[in-house]
Amino acid sequence: MPLPDYTALELRPPPAHRPYVLLNMVMSADGKVVVEGTEQGIGSRADQRLMRELRVNADVVLNGAGTLRVSGTSSRLNAPDLEQLRLERGKPRFPVAATVSRSGNLPLDRAFFTARDFDAVVYLSALASEPRRAAIAATGRPVVVLPPGDEIAAMLSHMRSDLGAAVLLLEGGPDLNADFFALDAVDEFFLTLGPRIIAGRDSLTAVEGPAPFSRETMRQLQLLTAVPNEQTSEVYLHYRVRH
Repeated sequence: MPLPDYTALELRPPPAHRPYVLLNMVMSADGKVVVEGTEQGIGSRADQRLMRELRVNADVVLNGAGTLRVSGTSSRLNAPDLEQLRLERGKPRFPVAATVSRSGNLPLDRAFFTARDFDAVVYLSALASEPRRAAIAATGRPVVVLPPGDEIAAMLSHMRSDLGAAVLLLEGGPDLNADFFALDAVDEFFLTLGPRIIAGRDSLTAVEGPAPFSRETMRQLQLLTAVPNEQTSEVYLHYRVRH
């Protein structure tokens, strides 16, 4: 069976108040998304290629501050054919990279802040100190301070209205994924199931958050495709979230 082509997605139009949100994660067969502190080692090169294919569709690529601190992040595609495909579709070479942080404690020496081949924006909670805001702004990256209480909704509204983003690709981490699901702001969920067992009671799953959903409020998914990779023993799952 051929692998999925995530560059040819037929996405629904975005709502007026936020981008259309794609969530992409890779997890082990026992539901874990980190091993020795990062996601590295769970997915194959084929999975990494699909992640970059998803970026072809995105106007903004969002990673949480924890992911930025541990693994670093950017919106690069690292594939000339995919970059060319974006250009042919009238898009910039790379999407805008974004991160969101409550504390503003971010590694300012990472490529997210030092590189200039892609644009980036930092969303900060109003709780972040003024010195932290100033240090981040000094890197040249725009800083958007979010109002307390509805940070995620305000961030999504800014992306839609100020950045003109029609499609947002959310790449985690698990707590940020939970925030989006709690807001009912995930539209499609792409999940690579890797042939690994990680175990551990405290190992992170794809969606964490402070409290679980109930039987009445748990989110429902509609399976669109499930594609096995015989070479890597991965399965690529694509769901639509039922709102």
